[in-house]
Amino acid sequence: MKRKSFLVLLTLVLAVGALLAGCGSAKNDTNGKGAQENASTTPAPADKQILRINLSSEPPTFDPAQAQDSQTNTVLKTLYEGLVRMGPDGKEIPGVAESWKISDDGKTYTFKLRDNAKWSNGDPVKASDFVFAWQRVLDPSTAPAPPYAYQLYYIKNAEGYNLSTSKSYKGTKITDFKDVGVKAVDDHTLQVELENPTPYFLGLTSFYTYYPVNPSIKGNDKWAVQKDSMITNGPFKLTAWDSGQKIEVTKSENYWGKDQIKLNKITMSLVNSGATELASYRSGQLDYAGMPNGEIPTDQIPAVKKELPNEFKAKGIASTYYYLFNVTEKPFNNAKIRKAFAMAIERQPIVDRVTLGGQIPAYGFVPPGIKAVSQEYRSEHKDDYFKEDFTEAKKLLQEGMKEEGITSLPPVTFLYNSLESHQKIALAIADMWKKNLGVDVKIQNQEWSVFIQNRNKLNFQIARGGWSADYNDPMTFLDMWTTGNGNNNAGYANPAYDALIQAAKTETDPAKRMEDFAKAEKILVQDDMVMLPIYYYSNVSLTKPNVKDIALDFSGAIDFTRAYITQ
Repeated sequence: MKRKSFLVLLTLVLAVGALLAGCGSAKNDTNGKGAQENASTTPAPADKQILRINLSSEPPTFDPAQAQDSQTNTVLKTLYEGLVRMGPDGKEIPGVAESWKISDDGKTYTFKLRDNAKWSNGDPVKASDFVFAWQRVLDPSTAPAPPYAYQLYYIKNAEGYNLSTSKSYKGTKITDFKDVGVKAVDDHTLQVELENPTPYFLGLTSFYTYYPVNPSIKGNDKWAVQKDSMITNGPFKLTAWDSGQKIEVTKSENYWGKDQIKLNKITMSLVNSGATELASYRSGQLDYAGMPNGEIPTDQIPAVKKELPNEFKAKGIASTYYYLFNVTEKPFNNAKIRKAFAMAIERQPIVDRVTLGGQIPAYGFVPPGIKAVSQEYRSEHKDDYFKEDFTEAKKLLQEGMKEEGITSLPPVTFLYNSLESHQKIALAIADMWKKNLGVDVKIQNQEWSVFIQNRNKLNFQIARGGWSADYNDPMTFLDMWTTGNGNNNAGYANPAYDALIQAAKTETDPAKRMEDFAKAEKILVQDDMVMLPIYYYSNVSLTKPNVKDIALDFSGAIDFTRAYITQ
């Protein structure tokens, strides 16, 4: 999932934070025990239960089938609930499903839905609502094509159905959805059959692509962009959406677990300015500030940490900040030219002087915090796929241009979404490309929804990217680069890479599976340099002392639904 975040932390503290994040720890306050821990935990009266936050950009849609960014994810968590949801310790806990059984071979999941699970209009949530939603995601006629359809490929025949109209698909094509491994046994029983045992499948059902959708949307193409036609099943319902101004969700009286929800309302301003967000927090207009939803200006972090030591929190998260190339068009169709650009930047000065430290320079794509066999993946497989080498970079650039039959590069433009932090990084890297490679690169910013659309359509040469884990396994970082994947925004296609990812999906030996991942990552980064790794993310935020139980998981995904205001 796309992410944007920054933080100030000592390198040693960050390493500890990343380790704790990989273990699913919800605790990583760099300041130890302070005023927040000693503050009252008694909930304030109901009329005071209003949480105020900021989103740095407006979600492009509230359709779970079309979602693909962190802002949308944050709001969808309040509006919808999947079969399970993730607890603060990173473990699956019952959501719409009150219980489930997994067959001995690990391939069949039977979910028992709650009798009192309801939609916001009072209708019961049925097993058939999940079937309807998943069919929408997989239906090859759904437009635009859902970017996360591949997350359902673990289900038997799901890939064959989704790609049944694709001329390039070589597998068995499935034309009838009845042959896909999901069915409503009755109103409260959903049965799912997988292609292969998938240990992390249960956690995947908490992901937004797996949310149910009310069948009443049929015939209404605007249902996900009009609050009055939006029927949802989560703890909150959408009650206000002033485009470009604010989003407001209010506690749903029909949510099965309404007694667990203490907040009555969450208001979300839509301000694309870290300075304004910080000023609003300081003045008491916001209860929470920071990424992944907003931003604290990097040059303000040292002062903020000193000024508000008991409200400042920092945590390592399993996410990667990178630039990606459009490999379908010159000059970045040439791997040597891509490698030259990757080797010509210095990562340590970026994290030390631009983002002010705390991040870890990246030379691979899978970040710390992701599990492998007995340790983290990054501990078992080092990210030493390339080195910064300006002399070699210049040599590769010349060799690549010669192969393309050109004596100079055409004009190059780097695309990023509007945020001060991205601009600072882009300016620093463009300066390095000029100094170390002799290449002039123009930088261009775009509003979030426009940026996402252009990146999805390959309307760029180089573009900013960020990815965080959807579940704790290397697959969540590596399968996105397979041919035709909805999140493969580089246009990359390599049969050898695809084969390794497919092998990892079916491999039952954990060590062999991790070897397949390592081989695939080597192809992705060392051999083909499809994306240019810059650093592994961290998260920094400010939370008012009277706000409790905001959950930030190992990946950086944030959940406000169980938060509350104290007296």
